[in-house]
Amino acid sequence: MFAPSTAELLADGRQSEAALAVQRGTGRLLRALGFSLVTELPLASGRRADIVALSPRGDFWIVEIKSSLADLRADAKWPEYRLHCDRLFFAAPPALGREIFPAEAGFIAADAYGAEILDDAPEHRLSGATRRAMMLRFARCAALRLHGLADPTMRFDETAI
Repeated sequence: MFAPSTAELLADGRQSEAALAVQRGTGRLLRALGFSLVTELPLASGRRADIVALSPRGDFWIVEIKSSLADLRADAKWPEYRLHCDRLFFAAPPALGREIFPAEAGFIAADAYGAEILDDAPEHRLSGATRRAMMLRFARCAALRLHGLADPTMRFDETAI
């Protein structure tokens, strides 16, 4: 039996190729801005955030990836993400255009090679208790995934984070 590759450990099979490309480009942008990030982070609400980014100051941004107009229209849960972050963004391929996305969130145009923030997101600061809970959730998930790379036979239930 062989050990899974890093890509196999990080991909969960739910994302389309287009969504993975947007995720990659957005991740590159966030890293260039100094953020650390975790993808597909389970939240206390039971939802799963596409990207949760943590700034060096301790600010949380959530980025909701949309790969198509149908994907956006099918999503009624995005306002719930505001309870778990200081800023909320949508990220999508540039061809979708900013105008179809809600103005209550920022907008990032992204492809597999990079991304650009076209509209900044309004700030809505987390309470101290929520920030602490998010910090613990972020750290535990990142540490468990890192350990999974070192020992791929140790699986864990991310919903228990």
